[in-house]
Amino acid sequence: MEAETQVSGTASRIIPLALPKGSEKLCELCQREARLQCSNCQVTFYCNVEHQQADWVGIHQRICQFLIPIRTPTLLSLKKAGRIENQRKKAELIEICKVVSQSKIYEGKHKEALPAAQFCLRCSIDVHGPNSVQLVPAYLLLAEANMGLGNLALVTELLSQAEWAVLKSPNCGHAIHHQLHRSLGHLHVATGNLDAALLDFANDIYYATEEYGLDSTVTCESYYLMADVFAKQGKISIVRSLYSEVTLSWHSHLTKLLKTHNQNIQDPEKLLDSTYEKAKRVEMDEMLRTILEFEQNDSRKDSAQIALVAHCLALLWFLGGDFLKALGFGETALQASQLTPRHDLTESIQALLQLLSLKTEQQPGSGRSQSRPCPSTDAQ
Repeated sequence: MEAETQVSGTASRIIPLALPKGSEKLCELCQREARLQCSNCQVTFYCNVEHQQADWVGIHQRICQFLIPIRTPTLLSLKKAGRIENQRKKAELIEICKVVSQSKIYEGKHKEALPAAQFCLRCSIDVHGPNSVQLVPAYLLLAEANMGLGNLALVTELLSQAEWAVLKSPNCGHAIHHQLHRSLGHLHVATGNLDAALLDFANDIYYATEEYGLDSTVTCESYYLMADVFAKQGKISIVRSLYSEVTLSWHSHLTKLLKTHNQNIQDPEKLLDSTYEKAKRVEMDEMLRTILEFEQNDSRKDSAQIALVAHCLALLWFLGGDFLKALGFGETALQASQLTPRHDLTESIQALLQLLSLKTEQQPGSGRSQSRPCPSTDAQ
């Protein structure tokens, strides 16, 4: 991502005499009077260089050329077929913006996530109208990004708009309900209303289960969020139980991904990074690390559980291509498993470590001590 954020695009000053009489150009981000335009597409406008650069990093570099046919009036675009085609292109842009904004949120880049979320909302209004339930995903993205920036008053307003849209659509799908309750849960955690957060996360679990299944990774994340609230309330036995469910679900999922990886090893196009977002992997790493730290500091010192969580992290980073990081977690998993007689995972962990040793030796200039993580091994 560092390489991407160094590119800022270019802007040129608007020449008022070149514009049609009576036309006013507004800033893409703040809707104030624009003074600059993107030099590449020449159909996107900004009030200053700061907003142009923020939009470029946030989303414009991904969609710059796609905007030209949508924002350039032609005889065809005025006809019904042209309008339908423009709506189709806008629908595609909505999906691009959703992915970009959510990825930046996963990476903790909340300010960078705003331009894509804002564009997603504007496009959704153009395509679906101002009162459609189809606007809810854009409202939720804007809410998540602003929550990361601490703008809780704005988050409350955005989620109220999302709730109203859902209330007006009784046939709204389970996925929308699950996303809304998860966002509401996050807001209640941020404002300290933990009981309300638990209720929303419980609803999140219900709707996620209905949409994706009880053992899905989506539902698994809901359990993790609920465990985090119980941890704030000091209810450690509940936290322990929920973390166990989360770990089992993720271990099953990652084991299946490893099998798929091994089957497609000769076909790089089908390997993990073509289907599994790097940003999502970073979020899952944070979640599993939190569980591992909890297990290592728990007074019960459940070695079998420590081995399972560490094995999940080793699998996650093996599939992500960071073999040194995977090796560190794999060794933690092995040490913990050896403290548990007849541990079921010991053989699988040893097989992964052998594979990782080969992988790290094949990497040029990658001394094994170079970037190895040092996860605690307090299983003893």
